[in-house]
Amino acid sequence: MTSFVQPKSIVCVMSCDVPVLADIEAAAERIKSFIVRTPLISSPVLDELVGGHVFLKAENLQRTGSFKIRGAYNLMRQLTPEQAARGVVAYSSGNHAQAVAAAGSKLGIETTIVMPEDAPTIKIENTRRLGASTVLYDRYSGDRVAIAEKLAGEKKCVVVPPFDHEHIIAGQGTTGLEILQQCEEFSVSPDQVLVNCSGGGLTAGCAIAICGSSPKTRVYAVEPENFDDTKRSLASGNREKTDPAARSICDALQTPSPGEITFNINKKLLSGAATVSDDEVREAIRFAFQHLKLVVEPGGAVTLAAVLNGHVDAREKVTVAILSGGNIDRALFASIQRYEINK
Repeated sequence: MTSFVQPKSIVCVMSCDVPVLADIEAAAERIKSFIVRTPLISSPVLDELVGGHVFLKAENLQRTGSFKIRGAYNLMRQLTPEQAARGVVAYSSGNHAQAVAAAGSKLGIETTIVMPEDAPTIKIENTRRLGASTVLYDRYSGDRVAIAEKLAGEKKCVVVPPFDHEHIIAGQGTTGLEILQQCEEFSVSPDQVLVNCSGGGLTAGCAIAICGSSPKTRVYAVEPENFDDTKRSLASGNREKTDPAARSICDALQTPSPGEITFNINKKLLSGAATVSDDEVREAIRFAFQHLKLVVEPGGAVTLAAVLNGHVDAREKVTVAILSGGNIDRALFASIQRYEINK
């Protein structure tokens, strides 16, 4: 079993150079006409298995199939007319790509996305279908940030980063606001919220929203075990890097290091981090399909995997786990389900 690593300090206060609760509340108002207020669901089967009450925030049902539209639309809505006219460039393994493309389509902004050539086909196809141009690269030898910045320099346009930007973080934080609102509607108070963590934008935004509105609620990051840069960073107090040889089924959660802005937030607000194996993620995907009738992608299932496998103590607690995305290739999804049938 993987235990949580506690950061060196847990203080729910923010400096003036990062988003605050008011920024997230403003983002919620700014994006509400375009995003989906995704459901907060529960399962008697899951509750019985863990001995507590678990709610799942189904961001896999969000527009474009992940939470990413929240941050992308929040940032792009705030571009000046001159910036919007020049278009934007983004880099992403797929979910942020689709979000930027969808926001661009809605706002009439030209979009170019740098994507790894081995990204799930469904993510590349959907990004193009939403109107974006794509530039593919090798994620293990290429530098997506350098490629995007070069393109932006040539086009004289804005880069829309996937996580390390105040408007992106504020937009993602609206997920945390919704969780608290929906828990209140169910007349429950969450003891802990588990957030899928890659570069840390969703985690940081949710931590600001939840710590600012419900200080007794603990927020935890969950990562794939081979991409545990946030967990190690919380332990050391510094931004640690992922082994370049690391591999995982969780394509959406593969960043080389936590973001600078996001980690400065997360090291102050998070109560810890946990990791899950790829096999545990596969198990969670099967569980979501069988018992919840939901299709969840690997990166979107890490929090459910943490709950199912006891990497977080959910006994006699109210736990919220975010299902951050549902963009999984059909072939991969079928192979995961076939394993269960043939076992």
